[in-house]
Amino acid sequence: MAARLFAVPTGARVVSQPHLRTVVVLAAGEGKRMKSALPKVLHPLLGRTLVGHVLAAAAPLAADRTVVVVGHGADQVRAHLAEIAPEATPVLQAEQLGTGHAVRIALDAAPDATGTVVVINGDVPLLRPETVAALVAAHEEARAAATVLAAEVPDPTGLGRIVRDTDGRLEQIVEERDATPAQRAIREINAGIYAFDAARLRDALGKLSTDNDQGEEYLTDVFALLGSAGEPVAVHVAADHVETLGCNDRVELAALRRLLRARVNEAWMRTGVSLLDPDTTWIDVTVALDRDAVVDQNTQLRGGTVVGTGAVVGPDVTLIDTVVGPGATVLRSHAVGAEVGAGASVGPYAYLRPEARLAEKAKVGTFVEVKNSEVGAGAKVPHLSYVGDATIGAKANIGAATIFVNYDGVNKHRTTVGEGAFVGCDTSLIAPVEVGAGAYVAAGSAIAQDVPAGALGVTRAPQRNLDGWVARKRAGTVSAEAAARAQAADERASAPGSGASEGEAIHGDAEPVRSAPGAGDTATE
Repeated sequence: MAARLFAVPTGARVVSQPHLRTVVVLAAGEGKRMKSALPKVLHPLLGRTLVGHVLAAAAPLAADRTVVVVGHGADQVRAHLAEIAPEATPVLQAEQLGTGHAVRIALDAAPDATGTVVVINGDVPLLRPETVAALVAAHEEARAAATVLAAEVPDPTGLGRIVRDTDGRLEQIVEERDATPAQRAIREINAGIYAFDAARLRDALGKLSTDNDQGEEYLTDVFALLGSAGEPVAVHVAADHVETLGCNDRVELAALRRLLRARVNEAWMRTGVSLLDPDTTWIDVTVALDRDAVVDQNTQLRGGTVVGTGAVVGPDVTLIDTVVGPGATVLRSHAVGAEVGAGASVGPYAYLRPEARLAEKAKVGTFVEVKNSEVGAGAKVPHLSYVGDATIGAKANIGAATIFVNYDGVNKHRTTVGEGAFVGCDTSLIAPVEVGAGAYVAAGSAIAQDVPAGALGVTRAPQRNLDGWVARKRAGTVSAEAAARAQAADERASAPGSGASEGEAIHGDAEPVRSAPGAGDTATE
């Protein structure tokens, strides 16, 4: 299978390390405008949280340490970090007193940090590793005390502005609420991503003031302090301003999701994957697709899903942590934690639950649910069936409306259907039970005892017909009226002189009579 795109994207450059590096991610804010009990940085976006995307962008730096400043929902953020980045160190900012205060707390937790300190806001999920690497390279090559990532944006409303002097050098970074009208007209903005020399950053942080509109310690004031002390400060401009977009509410989150979808889809199409309708195709950044895979419209591929060469997925499919083998087909179905073998087919309207495993060229058809079961090579479960906790052998056929009865109210039990077995329609297999290789099960049976290899299992009760029951018990109904008309027609057809011979009247439209309850025509394909 292909390597997972965007985990470490092709072309991402790991910057050579002349000295130590520390990454600080600012993830303490509440995100009030999200109007959510979930901390802002934990909102999901195509396979990762906001903070997960930021950590992935910083990962190719191979930093010596990563510190994540947490605050609002600290326990939730810590738990998430333990899952996705156990090497990161969460540091609590109990009271949010500004970005400068947050970075000071982070460095207090890393007293031996030297070299370059990279600071990234935790809500810029479109940031590329290449851009972070370029920022650090420019900073270290210039031997700057501080470098800010900037971007030229169409609408700078709400963002800090980059103010340059007449020679184009950085003069200061001004928050919008503190900016003059002339400064607010500037479209070059602060992306909230920085590189600092650790020693000079520590010194400047100790001199920060809260003399501003919010009464907070602004990290951006570090640039003015360093510049006034004659220290070199720099600006590195991002090639694409879209990478620097942050997220403050759910409208912006949805916009970021659409932008990331377009980026991911374009990348896959350029590797040789066919997306028939990219606007309705959503692929997590953690998904892997092989060349010549085809993804049809209205399809979601999520989590660790892998789609093999030449497989066709969609339309109307959701796959979560599911592996689809080469040449397989999944149509209008939902799968979670499943495996679909090479050349197998699923759907339409099938549900593969965790641990459903289909071998090569197996078939799971319409309105079939499979859970914790193996469907052998070439085996078929064509329609209207539930397969739970089962092993189905190669080339077995499971008839329509077959139920694998796996639960006794307390425990789950397993059913085995042997190679080449044939299970008739409307059958219940009551686990634990085994149907042997090549055995048949007659339609309408409830099998609670093993069926030996090559045997026919039958549990049908004798059929009884109670003549006249409808007229006696359902008088006046549509059924009673229809029965009366049919009986009258039969009487007319059998009356003397009706024009039909006695043999025609008795046998003309009759079904062939079977002498035994065999399994012929007991299952469908």
